[in-house]
Amino acid sequence: MKTPASRRLPPPATLSLCCAALLVACSAGGTETAERSRAPAPAPKVSARATAPPDDPRKGYADAVAAVLPSVVQITAGDSLGSGVVYDARGHIVTNAHVVGDAEDFEVTLATGKNPHKASLVSSYPAQDLAVIKLDEVPGGLKPAVFGDSSKIEVGHIVLAMGSPLGLSSSVTQGIVSAVGRTVSEPREGGGTGATISNLIQTSAPINPGNSGGALVSLANEVVGIPTLAATDPELGDAAAGIGFAIPSATVTDIADQIIEDGEVTSSGKAALGITGRTVLGDDYRPTGVAVVSVADDGAAARAGLKSGDIVTAVGDTRITTMLSLIEALAAHRPDDRTTVTYERNGAPNTARVTLGEL
Repeated sequence: MKTPASRRLPPPATLSLCCAALLVACSAGGTETAERSRAPAPAPKVSARATAPPDDPRKGYADAVAAVLPSVVQITAGDSLGSGVVYDARGHIVTNAHVVGDAEDFEVTLATGKNPHKASLVSSYPAQDLAVIKLDEVPGGLKPAVFGDSSKIEVGHIVLAMGSPLGLSSSVTQGIVSAVGRTVSEPREGGGTGATISNLIQTSAPINPGNSGGALVSLANEVVGIPTLAATDPELGDAAAGIGFAIPSATVTDIADQIIEDGEVTSSGKAALGITGRTVLGDDYRPTGVAVVSVADDGAAARAGLKSGDIVTAVGDTRITTMLSLIEALAAHRPDDRTTVTYERNGAPNTARVTLGEL
């Protein structure tokens, strides 16, 4: 059997993070837990109604801007700028992990544009590119946003992106929902977290540097997502117009609630196979699968009988050729899902039934 080797292969499209930098890009990663607060926080306003557009879209635009823009803030983290959304009346603000980077102290400028307020990190969760910060002192008139039910968002719905693109605070752009359920991997360079995030909302609303952490808003005046990524043309290196991605509000509220209540994320909701692995190249130097380097004790792979040296070639009906393809395949599942894993052992094909664990 050929000795496993690895090679980093470029994805078919490049995605850029949307945190604007004054001098340098946001640094990668974040502090897992900077503050632990177990006092229950007031729940954010969450609506379960359908996000149907109003009869007059022009009036709908104005109503949505008036209702939600006061809840969108600008965040300064060192030399970088990003956006955030006021989550509750206690001063919690949700944003992207790549916006906060390695910083623990921030300046937050409210939509009123008055003097910035000091804020501190509660916790950052790079695995879903989300973070929560908290205002040191809660100003009067702070307006929490209403978070809608992102499962009711449909392709074709009109949405608005609100944030601080290129440092222009309280900016609004308009588009539609282009697709739902996208799985996208962030880059690590340029301050990215390297996370693979599933169930993203794709939108044609222009997403520019500085929009990260802001609000994707329906015409029902609800935040349905947090803008995070914009696509770039891999050949030209320029922004690919009309292709942006937002973390759905269901993921945002799940992660934010855990951080606020427990000081950290206690349940990722992301499926795991329980292996470490690396990409294997075939005789033609093309990737052909993922070699299992080690198997976690009592993990999903171990319980299914996989061993070090096996080469994973498929998860369910999804062909696996690289570590990235394996991560993206798992991102489409939830913990405790049952699926099949196809693998080679000593050159012979095998199939195992696996109950996935949690990352």
